[in-house]
Amino acid sequence: MIGKLKQNLLVACLVISSVTVFYLGRHAMECHHRFEERSHPGGILSLSAVGGSMRTTLRTGQNLSTPFVYSKDMPLIFIGGVPRSGTTLMRAMLDAHPDVRCGEETRVIPRILAMKQMWSRSGREKMRLDEAGVTDEVLDAAMQAFLLEIIVKHGEPANFLCNKDPFALKSLSYLAKIFPRAKFVLMIRDGRASVHSMISRKVTIAGFDLGSYRDCLTKWNRAIETMYNQCLAASDKCLPVHYEQLVLHPEKWMRTLLKFLDVPWNGAVLHHEELIGKAGGVSLSKVERSTDQVIKPVNVEALSKWVGKIPPDVVRDMAVIAPMLSRLGYDPHANPPNYGQPDPRVLDNTRRKTS
Repeated sequence: MIGKLKQNLLVACLVISSVTVFYLGRHAMECHHRFEERSHPGGILSLSAVGGSMRTTLRTGQNLSTPFVYSKDMPLIFIGGVPRSGTTLMRAMLDAHPDVRCGEETRVIPRILAMKQMWSRSGREKMRLDEAGVTDEVLDAAMQAFLLEIIVKHGEPANFLCNKDPFALKSLSYLAKIFPRAKFVLMIRDGRASVHSMISRKVTIAGFDLGSYRDCLTKWNRAIETMYNQCLAASDKCLPVHYEQLVLHPEKWMRTLLKFLDVPWNGAVLHHEELIGKAGGVSLSKVERSTDQVIKPVNVEALSKWVGKIPPDVVRDMAVIAPMLSRLGYDPHANPPNYGQPDPRVLDNTRRKTS
């Protein structure tokens, strides 16, 4: 009896959640234009509010009298990966570009995507939603509107809007479906370094046991495999970027990335630390654990901090625990590994930091 009651309550909660998402998505766009009209003429408008004409307002403040218009067909950028893989550094470097705005993690986006994924996986729940008229088409439209509102409204306008919520890329295929012009940046880092970082810095991640290197490496392997497979399946829209190569050769990889994103080159991306806290620059969260690291110039200090810190039995079984290491080009038996030699500028940054 109690089990049946719990099941009914769960189903009720799911239905209420889906209807709520649908309602928010449907009405957000309609209410938004009315609000902006009353508040100021040079605001942020949904595409439907202006008859389908795409216009943008730059972060630098140009054309302030022209409303910023947004839609699902915008060239959105999504940055993701397993936490502690360089996603914050990547978004800070992109944020330094005058045409790009990423901003802090929303935390909402991966949660709502996980909820949608749960509905889709449950055949019984999907049947009930379909019977209620909450079809895939309805949910997709609601998700588009809801996610756009979060991405657009949590920061200032820009020609290229970017979202950095690491686990959002677990739903890369779905995001590519509902945002056809979106592009994705998958940050990849040696799993041993990522896990050591989350454990040593006590970064709480749902499902990861920070008391066990073995457990965390197993969960890292599962998460990165999910995202990497989707990235490969959408290779024209997703660029894998290895954290180690980004910090060793920042200009080479930022040029490659900006070309992939169709964003013009700007040298500011190589000096993100100079734009932190400045208007149109890089805004950092006081509660994100990576903030104290990305305030520094790009350097190689963190590359091999994990060496000698992982329990011997885990080191011995590494190839079995985390087979994705080999697939991603890392040697599971190398302690320390050879990631390559840094560019002279990066070497200078590292020397200045440690001196």
